Amino acid sequence: MGFSYYKTIIKLSAAAMAAMIFMTGCESKLNSGRHTRIVLTTGFDKDEVFRIDKSSCKLPELMIYLTNTKNQYENALGSQIWQTSYNGESLESNIKETVLARLARIKAMNLLADQYGIVLSEEELASADAAASQYYESLNDTERETLKADKKILRMMYEEYALAGKVYEYLIADINPEISDDEARTITVQHILIKTYTMNEDEESVPYSETAKNKAYLRAQEVLGKVHAGEDFAALTAEYSEDSNSIYSFGKGTMDPAFEEAAFNLGTDEISGIIETSQGYHIIKCISTFDRDETDRNKLKIVEQRRKEVFNEEYSGFVGGLTRNLNQELWDSVGFIQNDEITTSNFFQIYQENFQNLREK
Repeated sequence: MGFSYYKTIIKLSAAAMAAMIFMTGCESKLNSGRHTRIVLTTGFDKDEVFRIDKSSCKLPELMIYLTNTKNQYENALGSQIWQTSYNGESLESNIKETVLARLARIKAMNLLADQYGIVLSEEELASADAAASQYYESLNDTERETLKADKKILRMMYEEYALAGKVYEYLIADINPEISDDEARTITVQHILIKTYTMNEDEESVPYSETAKNKAYLRAQEVLGKVHAGEDFAALTAEYSEDSNSIYSFGKGTMDPAFEEAAFNLGTDEISGIIETSQGYHIIKCISTFDRDETDRNKLKIVEQRRKEVFNEEYSGFVGGLTRNLNQELWDSVGFIQNDEITTSNFFQIYQENFQNLREK
């Protein structure tokens, strides 16, 4: 059993998770989706956060996810991370929305499991029960009381988490595209960058004026002349390049199109002319036109991306017809728990430990 759908969630560092959350922004919210019917009602149980069709999410579920995520961040980056904001939205608020979206997706995927007749095996149910017991025993009295975490709720959460992963694996099971070496080819280049932008006080990119841009181009021509005169490329990179990274390994579709086209047309040790991108003027030297190990790894990434595309198409078609009801008053009252005795952060790690043997089968 693969559960590849959850590998990103389980394995990402807190820093990478922060970047991912800010990149997804508002699209992660429960109320997103052009075809989703959204109904805000008052007919909720007192601890009911939202409903999706016939499925419901209760406050203890949300707080367990939210608290574990908060503490994972603090363990990796320190409590000062909560001073971070993006476009006027705090990291705390963004994580809260992302946790809501994660739970909403799990609930929806469990509904999709009903449609396909997918259920957990006895072995999987036993693993969920073992994970619930292990996590419950890891909690101190304050955590159990504050999070309202009992074994019944925890077992249900682990079962739903596992079933969502099983649905994903079912939907992508027959998606095994053939990826050619050329499609997945990864090359390695070294480059010299002469920038044509600067950063303002808000860390926003500001293009050079035409005069400054012309000066940058003349500087790039000067460097290219030294390259043609036989001077060492690495030494020129160290002296002139305004990029903190001088060497890049990448596949097709990952870099600026102009940079990528020039790089993929070079042979080993060949050097480009001056290539313009939104960042500036580049002079590129190809170090390697083919890396077997990197290309094989890139094939796996491409296959996984295509599987996600197939899944997202199926999932979006299903969830678009569901009614979602958000308990706005309760949701607005939810926030991080500020208590030094509440340090739990291993909910997902315990899942991984208890389902490891099943994933390897």
